[in-house]
Amino acid sequence: MSNPYVPLLFLMGVAAVLALGGVGASAIIGPKRYNKAKLEAYECGIEPTPHAIGGGRFPIKYYLVAMTFIIFDIEVVFLYPWAVEFRTLAVFGLVAILAFIAMITVPFIYEWRRGGFEWD
Repeated sequence: MSNPYVPLLFLMGVAAVLALGGVGASAIIGPKRYNKAKLEAYECGIEPTPHAIGGGRFPIKYYLVAMTFIIFDIEVVFLYPWAVEFRTLAVFGLVAILAFIAMITVPFIYEWRRGGFEWD
């Protein structure tokens, strides 16, 4: 009897060959017409601004917005299945989701204190 993973490994190999083959073929066959406009950073039709030496620094608001997205994204990912199976999970599910909400409150309060919800 053969291993049941052989077809899966074969399919993964075919996918890797097709992906790498496509990238390689486009690099070899594709046109190479470089000009100044193609090599510049694209900023929605606006002239690109020069970058600061050393890459520059992002303001804390950037990271706070990202943190807000992650907090609420993770919250929805866990709360939706819990809501669907609420009756099946019973008391264990309620305790687990209350512990999860308590843990999710910590970054929420941190972000609130750092001013992440004050939009200027």
